[in-house]
Amino acid sequence: MKIVIISGTNRPGSNTRKVAALIEGYYQAAGFTPEILDLADLPAEIFLPSSYAEKPASFAAFSDAVLAADGLHVVTPEYNGSLPGVLKYFIDMLPFPESFEGRPVAFTGLAAGQWGALRPVEQLQAIFGYRNAHIFPTRVFLPGVGSLLSEEGRMTDENISARLHAQAVGFATFVGRFKVN
Repeated sequence: MKIVIISGTNRPGSNTRKVAALIEGYYQAAGFTPEILDLADLPAEIFLPSSYAEKPASFAAFSDAVLAADGLHVVTPEYNGSLPGVLKYFIDMLPFPESFEGRPVAFTGLAAGQWGALRPVEQLQAIFGYRNAHIFPTRVFLPGVGSLLSEEGRMTDENISARLHAQAVGFATFVGRFKVN
């Protein structure tokens, strides 16, 4: 089973990437080998206007990873009450409709504020629902994310750590019920 974790921002050194790494560890502890797709690694040429008509060859690794995934786990921060523009752009650049059609997807949100990216996760659920993805109902929100991560990038809140672990195990079971590829 191939689960791809999407780190939903291109901000260097982001908390989103740190949380994606934590989630990767929870999948590994449960016996799975996920792959992280870090939007910080997107090729610069994908942002050229000509990419709408023809995707650059350097983007193929990103779209191929999504298309080969049995399930997608999106980790999103909240930027200005919404999802990061780069995450929406990434979604727009993926092949339609096969990127999300019938594909299971889970969401983890994080924010400096008290709601832990509730709004962006709900917005993403609408987008992925529109694209006929199978939405995993267990979402995890990390409010005040800066205080939840240690200097080394470990989770300091045992309750949230347990919820992230349960989400990974539950999502892997959910993905096992569907066969996309």
